[in-house]
Amino acid sequence: MGSDPEKLITKADKLTKLSFTRWSIDWKSATGLYEEAANLFRVAKSYEKAKEAFEKASKGQEMLSSPWDAAKHMESAATMAKELGNWKEVADFYRRATELYNECGRAQPAADALGKGARALEDGAPDEAVQLYTEACAILEEDGKEQMAFDLYRDAARVYLKLEKYEDAATILISLALAADKCNATHSQCKAYLSAIIVYLYAHDFKQAEKCYNDCCQVDVFMNSDQGRCAGKLLSAYAEGDVEDIKRVAQSSTVSNLDHAIIKIARKLPTGDVSAFKNESMKDNEEPLDEDDLT
Repeated sequence: MGSDPEKLITKADKLTKLSFTRWSIDWKSATGLYEEAANLFRVAKSYEKAKEAFEKASKGQEMLSSPWDAAKHMESAATMAKELGNWKEVADFYRRATELYNECGRAQPAADALGKGARALEDGAPDEAVQLYTEACAILEEDGKEQMAFDLYRDAARVYLKLEKYEDAATILISLALAADKCNATHSQCKAYLSAIIVYLYAHDFKQAEKCYNDCCQVDVFMNSDQGRCAGKLLSAYAEGDVEDIKRVAQSSTVSNLDHAIIKIARKLPTGDVSAFKNESMKDNEEPLDEDDLT
């Protein structure tokens, strides 16, 4: 065997350039050589060279009007970029793979590529990871595959929680609930609503939690669900300033059935002083009386 990948690349590069002696470009032979070289470099753990060879192989497949194979090579180039810790390229390559899958009219692999990219970036570039998760969800929703997006939404919410971006985490969970509503996945919908409310409470934003709860209660399935009742009990306990009760509800089986990242923050409730909320809700109840009393 003993092929030298460097020589293969040199040979392939020659085939893709016109000269006095070569009047046409032979993409088919060149692409085969790039692919062979890329795999040899990968096995030798020469990630930088493997990455470049996969990029060239991808370009070759594009020239041969095979976007599917081009996308596969782009994903391999992305894997090499991850080995090198080059996060910007990881994102770029996976996005490029997605474009190529879209050219084939294949929404599922297109979204999968972004999902893989997001997972590859979670530790190195979490903000970018969330971006990719969100883009993947959008592709699936446009294609009417909401059900396929649930896990990606959950992953995005988990990364936002890790980044302590609670507002964003809650917003993503509401998006998940709306996607679930579109495909009548009521159980997932109710869990997502309760999760969003827990996130607001964890961020110590009682007003937003309450607003979110009131919005969600416009949805009948939520109001009559275990998750809806659980959210109601949680907010009552907060309004009462009852720390023991908050802890009890947060330990309930309804909460234990949510995603791990949500259970983890629910177990830490309440995160701040809740006696203030009690006075707040008392004030709110008195307000309507003095509306006209301006004297």
